[in-house]
Amino acid sequence: MAFRNVVKGTVFLGGGAVAAVFGLSHLTDKRKASITSVEAAEPIKSSIQNELPPREAQLLTLQKTKEFDVLVIGGGATGCGCALDAVSRGLKTALVEKDDFSSGTSSRSTKLIHGGVRYLQKAIMNLDIEQYKLVKEALHERANLLEIAPHLSAPLPIMLPVYKWWQLPYYWIGIKAYDLVAGSQCLRSSYILSKSKALGLFPMLRKDKLVGAIVYYDGQHNDARMNLAIALTAARYGAATANYTEVVRLLRKIDPESGKELVCGARCRDILTGQEFDVRAKCVINATGPFTDSVRKMDDQEVKNICQPSAGVHIVMPGYYSPDNMGLLDPATSDGRVIFFLPWEKMTIAGTTDTPTEVTHHPIPTDEDINFILTEVRNYLSSDVEVRRGDVLAAWSGIRPLVTNPNSKDTQSISRNHVVDVSESGLVTIAGGKWTTYRSMAEDTLDAAVKAHNLKAGPCRTVGLFLEGGQDWSPTLYIRLVQDYGLESEVAQHLAATYGDQAFEVAKLAKVTGKRWPIVGKRLVSEFPYIEAEVKYALREYACTAVDVISRRTRLAFLNVQAAEEALPRIVDIMAKELNWKEQRKKEELETAKKFLYYEMGYKSRSEQLTDRSEINLSPSDVDRYTKRFHKFDKDKKGFITILDVQHVLENINVHMDANNLHEILNEVDLNKNGQVELNEFLQLMSAIQKGFVSSSRLAILMKSAEENLEQREPIPVHRSGGGVKK
Repeated sequence: MAFRNVVKGTVFLGGGAVAAVFGLSHLTDKRKASITSVEAAEPIKSSIQNELPPREAQLLTLQKTKEFDVLVIGGGATGCGCALDAVSRGLKTALVEKDDFSSGTSSRSTKLIHGGVRYLQKAIMNLDIEQYKLVKEALHERANLLEIAPHLSAPLPIMLPVYKWWQLPYYWIGIKAYDLVAGSQCLRSSYILSKSKALGLFPMLRKDKLVGAIVYYDGQHNDARMNLAIALTAARYGAATANYTEVVRLLRKIDPESGKELVCGARCRDILTGQEFDVRAKCVINATGPFTDSVRKMDDQEVKNICQPSAGVHIVMPGYYSPDNMGLLDPATSDGRVIFFLPWEKMTIAGTTDTPTEVTHHPIPTDEDINFILTEVRNYLSSDVEVRRGDVLAAWSGIRPLVTNPNSKDTQSISRNHVVDVSESGLVTIAGGKWTTYRSMAEDTLDAAVKAHNLKAGPCRTVGLFLEGGQDWSPTLYIRLVQDYGLESEVAQHLAATYGDQAFEVAKLAKVTGKRWPIVGKRLVSEFPYIEAEVKYALREYACTAVDVISRRTRLAFLNVQAAEEALPRIVDIMAKELNWKEQRKKEELETAKKFLYYEMGYKSRSEQLTDRSEINLSPSDVDRYTKRFHKFDKDKKGFITILDVQHVLENINVHMDANNLHEILNEVDLNKNGQVELNEFLQLMSAIQKGFVSSSRLAILMKSAEENLEQREPIPVHRSGGGVKK
């Protein structure tokens, strides 16, 4: 009864918020207010290339073209969006990126396509028209992105649990206003849940004091693949795009009419070969995100910095921490930040933090941020769910490029929206903004570029323009992959959701497995649907390194660093065969990729939970139990076990494992790296497991299973387990 009364009161109180939203909507400019549905512009007359030009051909185009209309620096979402906008307007377009497409902030987001509930709250509370316009624009862009890349994006219901009665009307008003602002582009109407229904949908939720919940809808996407789709679409329309191409300096010329020195291109260097060349253009666009100021200073050493970088850390946990299709929003953490807890690629993402940082190409997630997120997760999950540090499968840090507006009177305040600036020498800079609004940011940038440089261009045509793989995708496309090629259903669904209508090209590259089923499609690692054919296809998508493959063509590094490391040797072997790498290059690729996983993807933080300095906090009975287990392998009482000891025990129970796999399993626990696991190291492992610092230890699971089977004398299957070890 109390719940019903609160709901009735909530509806009554919502009228004030609705009125406020209507008031703000009448104040917005006509152009933004008139957007109610996603409608494509007139068809683009330029032809689409059926085959993507290889990187070598793109580099040659960059070198041989006398002058481009537009040169974009930066291959993130905004830079690639600018390139696509420019080429679709009929402009001769080039784009260069120092690293790989989406190697920076664009691949390290929360994976949401959203308008920003927080911004709307501020707009209503403060009657802030700028905040309102930002939300309105983002919600329009959300609808557009879900339409033009349906294979890479989808609506996601997000639950906002409520633990105080007064919060129910407060949050409901805000969420309903969010629906109202979206208008006809509202994905689905939000709704209120009782406590029992909320727990039915999200059983992991903390039960005590729970009043109810509110569910609203936003979009979710595969950010790196989305960024890549934008880049590939631009390339298909004729843009000369090249990753691993660094801008060394900007080129200049004297304008004969004004006598001013103008930017007219850039001196570029192919990082893979060291070759340098000039790329000339009528207009140069700086779309380098956190590195905005470094390019601006190439233009003018005296210019003041406008970028104020902030680090956002995310962690990935096993999928059982969240329902398959329901996210969670914590609107007020212990320090005022917002935390999302979202299902993604059958795992669970939790984040983000917001900490001032230095600009770097290699941001590293800190233990402090990881533990902060875990603490907040514990506050919202049931006490029945043990949130373990060892369940952090991957972690990353992304640098959000917050900016101040150089054209504003108050140059110290952070701009809520993106900023487009044209310098005296003609360099066009686009900075700030958010992933969701990349397209409108690109549109504003090209509008400014066309005006500043008097470029002959048509209107923006990117609203409703399908991205790579989206044109002929359908929800049932994966069935054809299963029927026509003999792929596993899980693999087929993954390919359809990753490549869209291009999934058939990947399937054609898949090798026969030699099994009755699946007929084709060898997996890179057993528990993920990524297959070897994707490595070959990644090369067509301009992948140049093993890191490109494990982090941005596939998302393995973002899902499980240990699995990514396991897949690396095979990935490098396939790339070496296709690219004619010598042994030295293969070794370098492995080392670079492992370093990337260790520092940037959280492997270091994960591995340091078990070190040679780890304490052993076990009861005497536990020490005795684990010592007896250890001695079943250490028959000779040497005080350590080797691969041969483990193989001998496994043979006794009719289990056979590859020596290389056994070496990897022991190496995870071999803290002093002497090729053997000592009793003390094993006890440290079991202590760390009990404390939750380590989970899914293959050696611990293997030894426990073997002990049980030695007693029963029954054969067992041995494989990687997703569960923990009973204490």
